[in-house]
Amino acid sequence: MVANLSAIRNDFPILQRSLPNGKPLVYLDSGASAQRPQVVIDKITEVYEQYYSNVHRGVHQLGDRVTTEMESARTCIQKFIGAEHPEEIIFTSGTTMSINLVAYSWGRHFLKEGDEIILNEMEHHANFVPWQAIAKEQGAVLKFIKLTPEGRLDLEHYQSLLTNRTRLVAVTGMSNVLGTINPITEMARLAHAAGALIFVDGAQSVPHLPVNVDESEIDFLAFSGHKIFGPSGIGVLYGRKALLENLPPFLYGGNMISEVHLNESKWARLPARFEAGTPAIAQAIALGTAIEYVNQLGFDVIAEQEHQLSQYAMEQLQSVPGLEIYGPQELEQRGAIFSFNIAGAHPEDLATLLDRKGIAVRHGHHCTMPLHQLLQIPASVRASLTFYNTTEDIDALIEAIDFARQRLRLT
Repeated sequence: MVANLSAIRNDFPILQRSLPNGKPLVYLDSGASAQRPQVVIDKITEVYEQYYSNVHRGVHQLGDRVTTEMESARTCIQKFIGAEHPEEIIFTSGTTMSINLVAYSWGRHFLKEGDEIILNEMEHHANFVPWQAIAKEQGAVLKFIKLTPEGRLDLEHYQSLLTNRTRLVAVTGMSNVLGTINPITEMARLAHAAGALIFVDGAQSVPHLPVNVDESEIDFLAFSGHKIFGPSGIGVLYGRKALLENLPPFLYGGNMISEVHLNESKWARLPARFEAGTPAIAQAIALGTAIEYVNQLGFDVIAEQEHQLSQYAMEQLQSVPGLEIYGPQELEQRGAIFSFNIAGAHPEDLATLLDRKGIAVRHGHHCTMPLHQLLQIPASVRASLTFYNTTEDIDALIEAIDFARQRLRLT
């Protein structure tokens, strides 16, 4: 374990509290939404208490300060993901909006009948349904990469799907169910060789793995603030500058225009063109603080802690009678996400009984119905870990699972 784990946990005030039933909180649902460190909470308060104003408009001192803070956050994010220009960072409401922005702005502008989009069955609905909708609208064709029995993408099949009609490959950096870490750099290289673009859903991967969009040759990348220890209601779309400059706006209104006349308008330069209206100001600024927190902690610390947690969790979960874990068994191929079922236990019943012991997990199809259909299960239970978790959290999970098995008369 990392030496300063106690100090890290102390950064997160919610982890110090007990639940209404008196049980200490064991939070194993960071894949759905991570908790926030005190510095992020303080930053939001600072914005509202000290210099809140609208951005990019006022010349008064509050307007100047809040604009400086927001653009500083943009630059922080640019450096964090290895983008070349700060204007390649577009603030959105989250990953879902980022994907929809590209699906409709790029899709309506460039997709033609018979063009192809490559997806796969492990994708979150947010990186599935928008492409499905725009393909129907434009007459494009969806093609799907096969998954191997252990839950990895079949790269040979992927390569066989690429043709001169392929326009886009949309893929998650890390599966939110299987934990599978996908080979983005290799997939990008193959996509570009076929003349296609690659869109990466980084909602799960960006908080846990270093990313460099330039080195990996990623064309578009989306991620959400609330999964990377920042506020909800804010997210990021990265797009290569040459691509974004050729896209029409997704939303229309204030801030995204340079000129408005009675019969026509002209669009603002990047990034304003895609940031219509008043943005989530405090959230965007605090997202920069969350990124700084991750930078200070370091991905080496994050990787060490999450690897050790994954190793321990895998060993402990595999010891539970009747429990099946989905996704790669090799830890090098997966993140700290464990989706499972126990024979004879309904996922909702299991999650409810775990909650009685203070264990917060997710149950359901996790917005991946095609994947669950492929696995031939209606739902699963998911425990998603991050660096503020401990082996004691996993021990508590196993103890609560034993309690649930007894209550469900599975022993």
